[in-house]
Amino acid sequence: MGILEKIAEIEKEISRTQKNKATEYHLGLLKAKLAKYRVQLLEPTKGAGVKGEGFDVMKSGDARVALIGFPSVGKSTLLNKLTKTHSEAGAYEFTTLTCIPGKIEHNGANIQLLDLPGIIEGAAQGKGRGRQVIAVARTADLVVMMLDATKSSQQRTLLELELEAVGIRLNRSKPNVYFKVKTGGGISFNATVKLTHLNEKMVYHILHDYKIFNAEVLVREDITVDEFIDVVLGNRKYIKCLYVYNKIDSITLEELDKLAREPNTVVISCEMDLNLDYLVDQIWRHLNLLRVYTKKRGEYPDFEGGLIVRKGASVEHVCHAIHRSLADEFRYALVWGTSTKHNPQRVGLSHIVDNDDVIQVVKKK
Repeated sequence: MGILEKIAEIEKEISRTQKNKATEYHLGLLKAKLAKYRVQLLEPTKGAGVKGEGFDVMKSGDARVALIGFPSVGKSTLLNKLTKTHSEAGAYEFTTLTCIPGKIEHNGANIQLLDLPGIIEGAAQGKGRGRQVIAVARTADLVVMMLDATKSSQQRTLLELELEAVGIRLNRSKPNVYFKVKTGGGISFNATVKLTHLNEKMVYHILHDYKIFNAEVLVREDITVDEFIDVVLGNRKYIKCLYVYNKIDSITLEELDKLAREPNTVVISCEMDLNLDYLVDQIWRHLNLLRVYTKKRGEYPDFEGGLIVRKGASVEHVCHAIHRSLADEFRYALVWGTSTKHNPQRVGLSHIVDNDDVIQVVKKK
């Protein structure tokens, strides 16, 4: 029996098993086996060679955004509208056959936007060019899932299931679990909260199923069996997702209002250039990018340039962005902006910067 057949058998057994307290343990073990087979399925076969012509795109710019969706939802048209890149668009499926990179310039940042071929149902099993598309998606800082506003909500569910099956977790945080494989001592299990989905016996069996017999496990939140399996596998990608509904010029105002109120959602019309500027602003916001400015002593800040950093970046990150050796010569910094209590404020390397802050680095003499 091949891996696909084994996956199908386990999925059938999960679907026909009633979900209650008595079957919770059995379902947990089935999910662990299912995750293991899916990992094996997506591992490149020996002699597979390159990822596929047109998919090995070098990461560039300040962030990478993967444009994902079913065929003919307007991905290529959106790329053409937002960037200076031409991606062939057509009113028929599979117009895009490779990965087409483009560049969005916004707030001084260069954001790489990748137009990927339309995902079809079964991409996780390698149908179409699913494996290549998914491999690129895993390298993205943000997924823009493009959807057709004129079609049912099932399209979004199918795409989420395909990405879920290959270990891409959208708009979710990494489980708060400490897990470390050891060389001896058996399995040590502790939890700082009451667990309603997981227990020590299930943890032992899942770890043994993965041939792990010595490990330290500390669970700090009430996680599910699936989340614990994610922790054990250690190769899950937690990526923010922006849901973009195209073709809003073809739906009613009531339908438009309902879609626009959903979280992490933007409604647009590529054909009529509706709401595209707002979409770019939301891409910037979901990427958690900040722009800070530098100044030299006795001079005005360089507002023409600016440095792009991530939210949560410290003065040390800014120093590395200016020059790799600057942090070693750092004495202190003067910061003007919303991150300080007064302007200017003298700060150290650990000070967290905010958007539009101005920073003057003072080096050791």
